[in-house]
Amino acid sequence: MKKAILVIVVLAGIAAAIGWGLSAPTRMSAEQASALKEGDPAKGELVFWAGGCASCHAEKGAKGDDLLNLGGGLRLETPFGVFVAPNISSSEADGIGGWSLIDFANAMTHGTSPDGQNFYPAFPYTSYARMTPEDLGDLYAFLATVPSIDGKAAPHELGFPFNIRRGLGLWKRMFLDPAPVVSQPSGDGDIDTELWDRGRYLVEGPGHCGECHTPRDFAGGLILSDWLGGAPAPTGEGRIPDITPTPGGFGSWSAADIAYYLESGFTPEYDSVGGEMVHVQENMARLPASDRNAIAAYLKAIPVVAEPAN
Repeated sequence: MKKAILVIVVLAGIAAAIGWGLSAPTRMSAEQASALKEGDPAKGELVFWAGGCASCHAEKGAKGDDLLNLGGGLRLETPFGVFVAPNISSSEADGIGGWSLIDFANAMTHGTSPDGQNFYPAFPYTSYARMTPEDLGDLYAFLATVPSIDGKAAPHELGFPFNIRRGLGLWKRMFLDPAPVVSQPSGDGDIDTELWDRGRYLVEGPGHCGECHTPRDFAGGLILSDWLGGAPAPTGEGRIPDITPTPGGFGSWSAADIAYYLESGFTPEYDSVGGEMVHVQENMARLPASDRNAIAAYLKAIPVVAEPAN
C-alpha cells in the first residue's frame, strides 16, 4: 500500500512538472526578435486604427483627440468573467511607456508580459500574432507619441480556475497559431491575389475580425472551421453576423458594397451601422481606400459557413 501511494505521488509530481513546463509563457525567438526595428509613427497610426486599439483602451464614448487617451478601464463581460482593458498610454509608471520594442512584440504576438505573465486572450493576441515585424515596429513608435495617462485600470474580475494565469500557457499551446486561417484561392483568374493577400492580413491579423465573428468552443478557442460564420455576442445578448459570402445573406453584397460600408457606415439597403460595429467602421474609415477594397476582396472569396457550431 505504501509503495502504491509513493508511485502515485511520484507520478503526480512528474505530471505537475510537465504541466508547469508546458504552461510557461513563451517569447519570440532570437531570430524573430532580430527582425524588429523601431518604425515610423505615421505608418503606425494606420496600424493603430486597423487594430481597433482605441475601441477598448480609450474611455467609452470618446471622440476626436480623446481616442488617443488610452488609460483603459473598459469592462468586457464574458462567460469567463469580467476583463478590464488596461492602460496602454505612454505612461512609464501605469502604461506601456517603459516597455522595450521586444517587450511590446512579445505581448502582441505571444500574449506574454514583460515580467513573464500570460495575458488573457480578451487581448486578441491570437490575431495580432500574424502581424509583421514592420507593423509591430511602426505601432510601437506611434504608441510612444500618445498622451501619458496616470492611473492603472482596475483588475479583472475572475473566479477560479480562470484567475490562474499560468494555465493560459496550456491554452496558448492549443489556440495560438500565427499561420493564416484561409488558404489563398486558386484557379480563379478573376481574383487579384495581391489585393486578396492584403485583405487576409488585415482581417486575420491586426483587424482581428475573427475574434467576434467566429464561434468559440468550450475553452474559448476559435472554431476555425467556422471562420467568420457568426457567433453569439460575448455579452450574451444577440448574435454577431455571418460575414462569409453566404447566398442570400452577406454574400449578396458586392465587394464595392462592403468597401463602401466600411467607409460610410451604410449598408446596400441604406441602413446604418449599429452596435459595437460602429467603432470598427469608424476605425476602418480612417484606412486607405485600398485597404478597405482589400478587406472586401478577401471577404468575397472565403469559404461559406452554412451552419456554425453555435
